[in-house]
Amino acid sequence: MQTSPDRVVEEVLSLFQHSGGEQYFGEPVSKLEHAEQCAWHALQAGADEELILASLLHDVGHLIDAESAIRDERVGVVNHDEIGRQWLLDRGFSERLGALVGGHVDAKRYLTATNASYMERLTPASRETLRLQGGPMDESRAEAFSREPELREMLRLRSWDEMAKDPHWRGPGIGCYREMLLRHLSRRTR
Repeated sequence: MQTSPDRVVEEVLSLFQHSGGEQYFGEPVSKLEHAEQCAWHALQAGADEELILASLLHDVGHLIDAESAIRDERVGVVNHDEIGRQWLLDRGFSERLGALVGGHVDAKRYLTATNASYMERLTPASRETLRLQGGPMDESRAEAFSREPELREMLRLRSWDEMAKDPHWRGPGIGCYREMLLRHLSRRTR
């Protein structure tokens, strides 16, 4: 279903403009503010453009209306990682970006299984989503996930995801990522 990079970028920005103002499930920020903060943390950390865009788009599965969505009124789309990954791939985003978006929930499940103090850092809403997403990984699943080629980047994205819930944060809006989105998608259509 690939369309032109310009149209995809407009579709992404429109999604955030229309649904992004909704509160981010039990957190003191909107979905849009959460996305902007997560991308900003990636940018500040010197991440590459794919990782910055994955940070911006990691929760896009919450914003789209997909038939395969497993919804929970408290936490939104439980399988938003899978839905977002596929939606992005269908629009021409890279496999790596899709893998990062698709892996951010498993990264939380992995961290809670392998780092005892990580669970303590989660907000109540994030703990509830963790429960609905299967809880911490068992030992064999965690071992398998530790071999993911993008493990380091998935864990970085996860860290920024948890940090991106500050109601007092002020930074660049989503529009500042327009050119980055266009560059990424234009490279993919050549």
